[in-house]
Amino acid sequence: MNSHVPTLTGGGNVLAIVPQTFEETLRIARAVCASGLAPSALIGKLEGDDAAAAVAVAIMSGAELGLKPMVSLRSFTVINGRPALYGDGLINVVRMSGKVAYLRTGCEERNGKMVGYCEAKRLDTGEEKRVEFSQADAERAGLWQTKATVVKWNKWDKKNEEKPNDSPWYRFPQRMLAWRAAGYCLRELFGDVLGGIRDEFEVREIADAEEMRDITPSAESVESKPTPPKPPKPPAPPSKTIEAKAEPEKQAEEPASEFVLGDFLDEIETALASAKDESDVEEIWTDFDAPAVLESEGHADMIEAAFAIKSRRLAALSPLNGG
Repeated sequence: MNSHVPTLTGGGNVLAIVPQTFEETLRIARAVCASGLAPSALIGKLEGDDAAAAVAVAIMSGAELGLKPMVSLRSFTVINGRPALYGDGLINVVRMSGKVAYLRTGCEERNGKMVGYCEAKRLDTGEEKRVEFSQADAERAGLWQTKATVVKWNKWDKKNEEKPNDSPWYRFPQRMLAWRAAGYCLRELFGDVLGGIRDEFEVREIADAEEMRDITPSAESVESKPTPPKPPKPPAPPSKTIEAKAEPEKQAEEPASEFVLGDFLDEIETALASAKDESDVEEIWTDFDAPAVLESEGHADMIEAAFAIKSRRLAALSPLNGG
C-alpha cells in the first residue's frame, strides 16, 4: 500500500488566475479563443490575434473595475472598439464595489405606460439618487419597438431589408427601461467605480447612429466640419450699371451647389449638438426639414438615418431631463 499518494479533499479555496502584465493577458486571451470559450458576441467573425485582442480588451477593461478575467468575459462586450458592459454587468460591478448601501431597479406601470427606475445610495458618502426612464422617453429617443418586423439597412448589399425584429426593446421592454434608468443613475452616482464605462445597448445605439450617418462619407466632410446652413439672401434688385451686366456671366461660371448627403447629415448633427433642451432640438429639426429635403434630393432611404441623429441627441439630453 502506497501511503504517499495524495488524496482529493473538498473545501479548498479556488483562486482565479489574474494576469499581471499585457503578455500574460494576451496569453490568457489566446487560450480562451483556442478553447472556444470566447463569447461570440465579443469576437464576432474575428479570428487569430484579432479575436485574442478583443478578448484581451475585455479582460483589461474588467480588471480596471476589479473583475477577474472570466467574469470580465461574461460581463463585457466590445462594440466598434468600445468596451461596454451588459446591463446586468453594470449593476454587478457597482454592487461588487462595496460602496452600495442599497441598489434597486424595476419597472412599474403608470397611466397605462411602463416606467423603468433605478434608485441607489452610496455607503461611503450617503448620496442617494433615483432616475426614471419611461416608455415616453424611449419613444421620444426612437428606441421603442412595437412591430414584429422592421426594415434594416444591409451595409453589405447597400439596401434596406425587412427582417424579424430582434431588438431587445421589442422582446424585453420592461428590462430595457430598468437598465437604461440604471445606466444613467449608476454612472452619475458611482462614476468613480465605472470609470466612464457605458452599458452595451447605449454604446450600440451610438455606434448604429454613427454608422448610418457615415454610409456615404465625402472627402469634404472628413476634412472639415461644415457649419449649419444659413437662409439664402434675397436676390439683389437689377441695376443698370456696367458691373451689373457682367453679373450673369459670373453666375454662369460658378457651378450650382451640389447636395452632398454626408455633409447634410453632418450639418444636422452639428446644429443639434448646440441644443440645450428638447424644444431646441425640435426647433432645429424643423428648420432643417430633413425628411422633405432628403426625399426631394432622392435620398428617401436615409430619412431613418436623420431621425437616428435626432434620437441620439434627445437621448444625450435625457439624463438632464430625468436627473
